[in-house]
Amino acid sequence: MAEALFYHLTESTLEEALPALLEKSLERGWRAVVQVGGQERRDAIDQHLWTYRDDSFLAHGTEHDPHPGRQPVLLTCGEANPNGARIRFLVDGAAPPDLSSYERVVFLFDGHDEAQLEQARGHWKAVKVAGHSATYWQQTPERRWERKA
Repeated sequence: MAEALFYHLTESTLEEALPALLEKSLERGWRAVVQVGGQERRDAIDQHLWTYRDDSFLAHGTEHDPHPGRQPVLLTCGEANPNGARIRFLVDGAAPPDLSSYERVVFLFDGHDEAQLEQARGHWKAVKVAGHSATYWQQTPERRWERKA
């Protein structure tokens, strides 16, 4: 069973929070797959991960790049896991696939978007019914993560 983490963004944007979480995953030796809600958003995140810091970038690719299985971080709109990721990030309300093959699944949702909040509540219920463990994290005003449930 996967460990599901729900990250409620209240102080920062997805673009600010996602790179640090991906870096932590890579530090653990995990490959990651990031599932987004649409191609336009996938492409925007793709560009952002190359330029989010002046002193480095986050090596990654998309599902349409050559050799997606070699990518440490793969951005996708689909449910496949071509790079054998152990952690899956679901952003912008992306619908999760079967989570049983993952060690960890991270739901990132915008606390200022009512639709994303409702989707996260639905995903929470589905994760619990499926028997996965779930924790809920919310940002503090200092942009730190605080466990709420």
